[in-house]
Amino acid sequence: MYKASRFSPLVSVVRHTVITLPTPINISTWWNFGSLLGVCLVIQIFSGLILSLHFTAHTDLSFYVVIQSFGDVYYNWWFRAFHANGASFFFIGLYLHIGRGLYYGSYVFKEVWSVGVVILLVVMASAFLGYVLPWGQMSFWGATVITSLFSALPVIGSDVVIWLWGGFSVDNATLTRFFGLHFVLPFMVAGLAGLHLFFLHDQGSSNPLGVSSDYNKVVFHHYYVLKDLVGVCFFLGPLLGLVYFNPWLLGDPENFIEGNPLVTPHHIQPEWYFLFAYAILRAVPNKLGGVVALAAAVLVLFYMPFSPKTSIKGLSFYPGGKSLFFSMIGVFFLLTWAGSKPVEEPYVVISQVLSFLYFAYFILIGPVTRVQDKLL
Repeated sequence: MYKASRFSPLVSVVRHTVITLPTPINISTWWNFGSLLGVCLVIQIFSGLILSLHFTAHTDLSFYVVIQSFGDVYYNWWFRAFHANGASFFFIGLYLHIGRGLYYGSYVFKEVWSVGVVILLVVMASAFLGYVLPWGQMSFWGATVITSLFSALPVIGSDVVIWLWGGFSVDNATLTRFFGLHFVLPFMVAGLAGLHLFFLHDQGSSNPLGVSSDYNKVVFHHYYVLKDLVGVCFFLGPLLGLVYFNPWLLGDPENFIEGNPLVTPHHIQPEWYFLFAYAILRAVPNKLGGVVALAAAVLVLFYMPFSPKTSIKGLSFYPGGKSLFFSMIGVFFLLTWAGSKPVEEPYVVISQVLSFLYFAYFILIGPVTRVQDKLL
């Protein structure tokens, strides 16, 4: 009796979270990405823990330890390929999850949305730190370029850069602290994900129609548990196919060359999931302005809960809003393409135009939907 009463609160929390949770009956497949991201987070933490057992955070050893462990450590190649490609799939899930939230107006739940944006920022930081660890050419120069951006901050910029580096250049101290932070941040993401779920279950899920579904709900299990499991299978299929058949498709060949501070790569660029922000950074000729634009590219999501309210949540019944949204999706893909190109004409001008269109969406979407509300 004592043990049952002792663990009953935990059992009750799990039961109300994944079994008896009232869920709108009409939510679609676009609501699967929350559970998929949870699966991705577990995969990244577990594979990262395995890789950390065979990693040495030292500039003279890291690159060779990573290469040597391919052949010397049983199935280490699989864990590294799974971890690297899992990061890409994590960001695919994140961007689709955010896109669904923008389209269906999930940002009206301020606490849920704000914690979600914080999760995005922490995941981006963790991904950047992890990209530095193999200490290849793109890792080293990527770390040098991105951390140098903090020097644009007025007054404290130079001190912040020295603190990040642990010295006067990207070196052993930098790699050591990046490894420590990369190890810790995923657990912070897990905690934030728990807070995200807490607010979500407190306020309830949205639905494709954007109307109240308080009187039309079903329990989460087994209706949506089975649906999420099917989604996980479809999500893991392409990931495993990439791991087994072309594990380095999304990587940069330069990262198979050891980091060398005396040889600069012809074209320094981050991983594909940062390219849209990288293009916005390069579109601004002023260094401080570029850093501000880079930060604003993500921080602008915090503005959405405070944008003008509409009579119906989401864009399903707003033709003008839908056109703007899908135009913004196209702009996002074009920015990703522009970020992969050299810093030269015509790509600089293209990036400037696309950056303007990207920010214009967040300014115009509220007024456009409000105008249609008045017309109706």
